[in-house]
Amino acid sequence: MRVGCPKEIKNHEYRVGLTPGSVREYVAHGHSVVIESGAGAGIGADDNAYRAAGAQIVKTAAEVFTQSDMIVKVKEPQPSEWVQLREDQILYTYLHLAPDAAQTKGLVESGVTAVAYETVTDDRGGLPLLAPMSEVAGRLAIQAGATALQKANGGRGILLGGVPGVLPAKVTVIGGGVVGLHSAKMAVGLGADVTIIDRSIPRLRQLDDIFNGRIHTRYSTVEAIEEECFSADMIVGAVLIPGAAAPKLVSREMLSGMKPGAVLVDVAIDQGGCFETSKATTHADPTYEVDGIVHYCVANMPGAVPITSAHALNNATLHYGLQLADKGLKALVDEPHLRNGLNVHKGRITNRAVAEALGYEMAEPKAALAA
Repeated sequence: MRVGCPKEIKNHEYRVGLTPGSVREYVAHGHSVVIESGAGAGIGADDNAYRAAGAQIVKTAAEVFTQSDMIVKVKEPQPSEWVQLREDQILYTYLHLAPDAAQTKGLVESGVTAVAYETVTDDRGGLPLLAPMSEVAGRLAIQAGATALQKANGGRGILLGGVPGVLPAKVTVIGGGVVGLHSAKMAVGLGADVTIIDRSIPRLRQLDDIFNGRIHTRYSTVEAIEEECFSADMIVGAVLIPGAAAPKLVSREMLSGMKPGAVLVDVAIDQGGCFETSKATTHADPTYEVDGIVHYCVANMPGAVPITSAHALNNATLHYGLQLADKGLKALVDEPHLRNGLNVHKGRITNRAVAEALGYEMAEPKAALAA
C-alpha cells in the first residue's frame, strides 16, 4: 500500500502523523511512504531523516493526497484537505466528528473510509489511541491553567502551591479518566489542593488509592459541581463520552458564583467542551474572559509539545496503522477494536454517537463494510 503523510495545517499544530521511526516500520512491511516536505519540522525531523527511513519526499500536500491509498494525520482534516479525499482511500487520524457538522458532511461527501483514533478500543474497554494525548493534555492543562492564573494574564494572581504561611490554590478536576488523573498528578505535584469529581464510585475509590489520601474525591451531582466550582481557583474539564459531544456541566449562570479571575481549562473542547461558555481557541490566542472568568480552550493542546506528543502518538497508532496498510479494509472486518474506530465509510456514518449527535442514519460498521 502507498501510505501518505501531509504536513499538519491547523493553527500552531507541530505534530506529525508519521515519525521517521514509524516510516521505517511501514517500509519494513513492504509499503511505500510519501511525506510532504517539512512535515516533520516541528519535531526536529527534516526531509533527510525521512529519506533515510525510506520515504519519498514530495513538495505539496496535494501530491500526498493524490498518490496515497492511506492518509495518516494527527488532527482532523481541514476544509482544504477533506475536498482532496476520495472513495478508495483510508483516512487514519483524530476526527472528533460529533461537534463538527461541516467536517462530517465533507467526509461523507468524499466517500473516504475514515478511521478515528479516538474511538478505537482495546480489550479493557479503554481508548488506546486517545490515551497518550489525554495524558499529555491532562498534564498541560495544569501548566496552562497556572499561567492563566497569573494576574498579568487576567487570572486571580495565585500560585498553585502557595508558600509557607499562604494557602495553595484550589483545583477542581471534573472527570476522573486519563485526563483527570494526569491533571491531578501535576496539580498535586505542584502543591495544589485538588478535588476530583466523577460519577463512578469504583473509579473514585481507585483514585483515592492512587493518591493515598492526597486528593479529595466527590461523586458528581449538580450540587457537588456547583460547590466545587464556587470555591475553586482553577477548574479542569476532563469529561469524555467516547465519540459523542461532551455534556455541558458548568453553566454560564454558575460563573457568577465563582471567584473573579478563576480559570476554566476545557480539555474536552475537541468534543465541543464541557462548559457552556467554551469556544475553541488556538495557541496563538489561547484565552478569553466571560463574566470575569478566564477560559483556556485550545483545541490541540498537545501540539504545544510536539516532540513528546508526536512520539507518544506514533507509539500508540503504529500497530493499527500497520494492520490497515497490510490488510486494507479487511483489517476493519477482522479486528473489532479497530472497527470501532470506523466513523465514516463510503458516504455513511458508522459510529452511533456521531450519527445521533448530528442527525444521520447510522450504518452498522460490519454491514457497511460488507456492502
